[in-house]
Amino acid sequence: MDWTDQETEVEPPAVTPPVVGHHAQLSFLNALAAFALVLAVGGSGFILGHNIVKPTTIPSASRRFANPYFPSSGSSGFGGFGGTFPAISTPSQGQTSTAHSAAAAKIATKVDPGLVDIDTNLGYQDGAAAGTGMILTKNGNVLTNNHVIDGATSITARDVETGKTYTATVVGYDATQDVALLKLSGAKDLTTITTGNSRDVTKAEAVVGIGNAGGVGGTPSYAAGKVIALRQSITASDEENPAGAERLVGMIEVSADIQPGDSGGPLVNSKGDVIGMDTAGSSTSGGFGFEEAGSTSTQAYAIPINTALTIAKSIKNGQGSSTIHIGTTAFLGVEVRDATATSSGTSGGSSGAPSGVTVAEVIPNTPAANTALVAGDVITSLNGEDVTTTTSLAAILQTLHSGESVQIGYLDQSGAASTLSVTLGSGPAQ
Repeated sequence: MDWTDQETEVEPPAVTPPVVGHHAQLSFLNALAAFALVLAVGGSGFILGHNIVKPTTIPSASRRFANPYFPSSGSSGFGGFGGTFPAISTPSQGQTSTAHSAAAAKIATKVDPGLVDIDTNLGYQDGAAAGTGMILTKNGNVLTNNHVIDGATSITARDVETGKTYTATVVGYDATQDVALLKLSGAKDLTTITTGNSRDVTKAEAVVGIGNAGGVGGTPSYAAGKVIALRQSITASDEENPAGAERLVGMIEVSADIQPGDSGGPLVNSKGDVIGMDTAGSSTSGGFGFEEAGSTSTQAYAIPINTALTIAKSIKNGQGSSTIHIGTTAFLGVEVRDATATSSGTSGGSSGAPSGVTVAEVIPNTPAANTALVAGDVITSLNGEDVTTTTSLAAILQTLHSGESVQIGYLDQSGAASTLSVTLGSGPAQ
């Protein structure tokens, strides 16, 4: 089926499984020091993403997706992986040792040429991440999960078939549906995936999940399984930050052992037709992600391909909405938290705290760095609209774009009210 002809599956969710974790493989280059928000104004709000390594402690803040992280020092981080990716089976052998392995391997071999390994640099988080993408067009339109490229300051994609690496740009994304569309620079004559119709998927149908498990690249890994249920609703998060949850509906639940790094990869049927996009999974220990190397996912979830392609079509056609952001993300360049979350004795303290969001840090070489804003200031308004919390700020920023000039009202550390003008820059996807 042509990827522009899919219809969105909008049936109401059937049940609500436990909280599970998203799985873009993430490795930080420095020890974890804090959680934070990095404001990136755009069509669908601001970045709520990834752990930002900073020397001072900043309270945990809500994020759109909480991906597993693997600190570069010590062994007490999430998963206990230290600074390495989790050990996985040889890609050519796959992630499964069931009797269906040979059949799954044959299917995976058919699908592999239409895939790319995605690697991102998280420049404002001092880290890197890896995931999977599916080639939709010969000239390099690639479908993946939004959380794979969330916070990325640069993206590369390696064509599995040829081994060639391309620079990728974000065409657009829908953070609420966890879908993103990339474009590979200079790509031509690429092999594309073959898509099926996710409306035809049935319970107990045999499936294979394929992707860049462990972020190791090379020949994709695969995992055989069955469809457990359809139209599922999940809350995607992990132990690293349980408050940073995102609700996804209409999901396909499968028993395939989806691993970190498989995110954005294909869930295929016995014909090798893509029926879903690998997105989330859980571990046997009941945690919010994969807690040890080689752990088995007891539940995994995929976005129906019809849903993903409908969003991708809107992005490709430049049809933005309240949830779909087209093009680069506008960027301010401050870390913020609710004013009431700061300690007493400073702006936003527990006694007489002002309404607004406190600037935790102004990031160097960003638009905010060229203004009078400093850590400890409290942003109270944007373009004349009151800012009461980080959530309300997100709503105000939804219609703003890179290159726009905005007016910011704020209280300085002495409590004096001031205003300033700033032109928003271009920043990472949210």
